[in-house]
Amino acid sequence: MTDLPDHTAPKLAEKSRLRAFLDSDIFFAFKRSPIAVVSTIVVTVLVLSAIFAPLLATTNPFDSASLNLMNGFTAPMAPNAFTGETFLLGTDDQGRDVFSTILYGMRISLFVGVAAVLFAMVLGITLGLIAGYLGGWVETIIMRIADVQLTFPSILVAMLIFGVAKGITPIEYRDQMAIWVLIIAIGLSDWVQFARVVRGATLVEKRKEYVEAARLIGRKPYAIMLKHILPNVLSPVLVIATISLALAIIAEATLSFLGVGAPPTQPSLGTLIRIGQGFLFSGEWWILLFPALTLLTLALSVNLLGDWLRDALNPRLR
Repeated sequence: MTDLPDHTAPKLAEKSRLRAFLDSDIFFAFKRSPIAVVSTIVVTVLVLSAIFAPLLATTNPFDSASLNLMNGFTAPMAPNAFTGETFLLGTDDQGRDVFSTILYGMRISLFVGVAAVLFAMVLGITLGLIAGYLGGWVETIIMRIADVQLTFPSILVAMLIFGVAKGITPIEYRDQMAIWVLIIAIGLSDWVQFARVVRGATLVEKRKEYVEAARLIGRKPYAIMLKHILPNVLSPVLVIATISLALAIIAEATLSFLGVGAPPTQPSLGTLIRIGQGFLFSGEWWILLFPALTLLTLALSVNLLGDWLRDALNPRLR
């Protein structure tokens, strides 16, 4: 019996992992859920559209040299009275193509949402592991801070953090740092739920035999937390992260709508909605409608996907 060539072993391993995934209960449940399939398709299309915005957009709407004010307030699919140009979703007051502004604005919203959730997840998982594993006064301090923060709405916490961070930032760097300050503000307002879930799961896991065995052979606490406990508490964290992504996108849009989020030079979907609101009652409805529908579709699809993932990973609901 001949041995397989060395270069075929990785391919066989990849095929076996792919086959195992296709035969898994999660993929079977995914195929049986029309909501999950449609939500995944919608999220994929929107994310790819944002990533490849420079290729899909007709123009760069934030490049002032490419704008023509004569194209302002052009209705969707209607020729402009002065230039004769036609735009799929119309133009705003500055002559920017609404379709292009949505693609570029969605990039900002997705970047802020994903980065804020990753920041909140890393912070929450770290504090939750430390609180659950060490216990004592360390756990008391961390969880009391979390309890205090839960008494305030997350959007108010984000506004407070954003205002303080922006106040200590030099004026000449505020526009450049606004996006990063926004990420930190939303992340610091959302870490609590990650920490509480991870702490609860850690309290259960640290009493199991494999953790006791790791202690007996002399593994250090940080190694036990990272290599033994962390992989076993990630399932609920992934569900929370998916749902939190929709909430982070909405939080960013809310802050930008209130004028304390993304700067005018880097407008997100929330900024575009705020701009469009000023022209809603003057008849230019498309400036508000299309960015609002995009935000609604993105947040709803991510939220539905998170709900399905929660049910799929919960054995009691199978």
